[in-house]
Amino acid sequence: MTQFANPDDTQLKQLLETTKTIALVGASPKPERPSNRVMKFLLGRGYHVIPVNPGQAGAKIHGQTVMSQLSDIAEPVDMVDIFRNSDDAAGVVDDAIAIGAKSVWMQLGVINPDAAAKAQQHGLIAVMDRCPAIDIPRIF
Repeated sequence: MTQFANPDDTQLKQLLETTKTIALVGASPKPERPSNRVMKFLLGRGYHVIPVNPGQAGAKIHGQTVMSQLSDIAEPVDMVDIFRNSDDAAGVVDDAIAIGAKSVWMQLGVINPDAAAKAQQHGLIAVMDRCPAIDIPRIF
């Protein structure tokens, strides 16, 4: 699969169909937060979602145990979904590379072209400034 930061619908569909496990960085237990709603949506679509938030480590969000950081996850991760600010995305991408993730997905408003390029240079697919909870119903 080719790497991309501005994927077309065919590429997005392929990515979403091959993704099974998603680490959601910046997961919040607060129902009003976008990360909480997107996590619930992804779980409802059959994805295995692992919440990541150092301030919530050990707690549960939507029945899933929160990890402190990506390196604490003891299973392969297909996608790292980033709910952090654009500047923080670079560090998350570095961690995604380190754990061998296959893709990084920067949420709406998370724009870091350097981080996306670094992910691509390391063989990851990079999606930027998009939301799977919007794209999944639109594409499928």
